[in-house]
Amino acid sequence: MEAILDIVRGMKPITLDEMSGVKLMNRIDTKYLVTEAQLQEILLRVRDGYFAQEVEGNRFSPYSTVYYDTPELTMYLIHHNRHLVRDKVRVRTYVDSNLTFCEVKHKSNKGRTKKKRIAVEPIPNILDNPEAVAFLAEKQPYEVGSLSPHLVTIFDRITLVNYGKTERLTIDCNLRFENLRNGATASMSPLVVMELKQDGRAHSLLKDVLFDLRINPFKVSKYCIGTCLTQPSVKQNRFKKKLRRIEKMKTMAYGQWQIQQKK
Repeated sequence: MEAILDIVRGMKPITLDEMSGVKLMNRIDTKYLVTEAQLQEILLRVRDGYFAQEVEGNRFSPYSTVYYDTPELTMYLIHHNRHLVRDKVRVRTYVDSNLTFCEVKHKSNKGRTKKKRIAVEPIPNILDNPEAVAFLAEKQPYEVGSLSPHLVTIFDRITLVNYGKTERLTIDCNLRFENLRNGATASMSPLVVMELKQDGRAHSLLKDVLFDLRINPFKVSKYCIGTCLTQPSVKQNRFKKKLRRIEKMKTMAYGQWQIQQKK
């Protein structure tokens, strides 16, 4: 990861305040799954066309997210069963800035995702916060008393913005999971989840690079994959192809790392 950080540190910085001016009104979101070696090559090719977000001098921002679900994992199963309308309830902590938010993500039957959130104090169970309980009762369809902490995702994020400010790229590295109900843990390293949010009308240098490297979009939910990896007994038929792809990419990346170590 140090080589990746060196590239990002060499890019021009952009602040959070400047980021607020990046408004993508006709937005298209696309996810990709790459290895750290692929990410290094991508960054080398785009570094002269993108800013790197900097927060208090850091360009590598740690995130911690706790996902809530029902005892039956209703939200997970609705996603697995390909229902168009679905919700996620989570508590996200931005470790660098010490900010925590209770969030509801709602996806409509037209594929649009809306996120609503309120700032909260970081406590083990957000349902012990009356303000958060009232927020959840209003913003999502499940009985609040049926929800409980299920999965923790931890990762380090790099955020890039192109010079034209027509796209934003989030790069999630060192992705780890902990299942709070059974204690199981799992890791996605050395794989990286990238999400490109772009103005659909604008040219994208990044997409040109990805096309040249033959890297195709890969729809992935960190919550669903983390649930599968830490709770193999859960229904996951429709995710098996993705899980096999992840395992194959991890094996390939590890093999490349062993070759480099022998040089």
